[in-house]
Amino acid sequence: MRMSGSIRAFAATSMALAVALTAAPAAQAVPAKFWGVVPQAAPTAEQFQRLKRGGVDSVRVPIVWSSVQAAPGGTADWSGVDTLVRGATQAGLEVLPFAYGAPSWAVPYGVVPGTGGAATAPRNLPVRTGAQRAAWQAFLRLAVARYGPNGSFWLENPTVPPRPIRTWQIWNEPNFKYFVVRPNPAEYGKLVKISYTALLSVDPGAKVVLAGLFSEPREALFKRAPRQAYFATEFLDRMYRSTPGIKSRFVGTALHPYTPRYQELGEDIEEFRGVMKEHGDAGKGLWITEVSWSSQPPALNNSFAKGPQGQAKQLKGAFGLFKRWQAKWRLQRAYWFSVDDQPGSCNFCDGSGLFASGFVPKRSWFAFVGFAGGRPN
Repeated sequence: MRMSGSIRAFAATSMALAVALTAAPAAQAVPAKFWGVVPQAAPTAEQFQRLKRGGVDSVRVPIVWSSVQAAPGGTADWSGVDTLVRGATQAGLEVLPFAYGAPSWAVPYGVVPGTGGAATAPRNLPVRTGAQRAAWQAFLRLAVARYGPNGSFWLENPTVPPRPIRTWQIWNEPNFKYFVVRPNPAEYGKLVKISYTALLSVDPGAKVVLAGLFSEPREALFKRAPRQAYFATEFLDRMYRSTPGIKSRFVGTALHPYTPRYQELGEDIEEFRGVMKEHGDAGKGLWITEVSWSSQPPALNNSFAKGPQGQAKQLKGAFGLFKRWQAKWRLQRAYWFSVDDQPGSCNFCDGSGLFASGFVPKRSWFAFVGFAGGRPN
């Protein structure tokens, strides 16, 4: 097992957990709005309706700062987000937004290490200067003014049933180089604190969920400076330690437990919750805001590729664990990534969808529906 620092203290539970999972308690009813999905492309109105019929409760959607505000001082372009919010809301689905992606005018960009210049990302989170902090907070205030209580979106779309967004996820995988070139737990703690202040300045009832952390990126093993990645457990631990008062700024943590096999999920989740317990935060809920395997043919260089039948098997195994251990792990949501395939975007995104090209359902969709209690068609 790959761990460092105080996280090694949790290694002793691994064998006991493996045994316990074979005698897990009977599955209990999960919380409301538990089953979610993450689209890679905007579903049509009809596709949103199909997701709802299938038992999907919630849709996790990106609000990319660089897309909304391409230029400093420019008018915010909410058209892409509007499409997602409108389609999901009209279908009766909850929307969980995750805000991330600083524009280059606000934060300098850098080449993502190991990509040969093919990928770039913000070099740091928008907290290093007063200008960066002010710009990020202004962006969040605009988002709440658009989609929160009495938001302009609801006023401009009177035929859409108003379902104001009250819960906001801050950033995506800040422990991994693809979303910030130089991950920094202390900077992320600062980002959470200023985000909390900005959101509540517009909606006093707003809630913050931490970014989904990639459980074990292999780059976390590299002995290089600056760091390219952290394991989720180390990143969370360092965030707590470096950010006084952080516990009062969020209602839940989030994890992206990407593992080669669903049988390894329990160990990752137990270790993550162990960090929360160590910092006196065990009472908070845990959100699984991404989990997935690919339906692409199995390959030696891609442990996430399982083939269509294997993908469905992994989903069943993972969702079975989530149901059985929901209370112990305090799971609040489980989001499958993704609704649709996106060829060429990452080593499993091209086959991670519940639907193939043309919105043709895969075996994994029928498996999802079996847990969510809906209808597949």
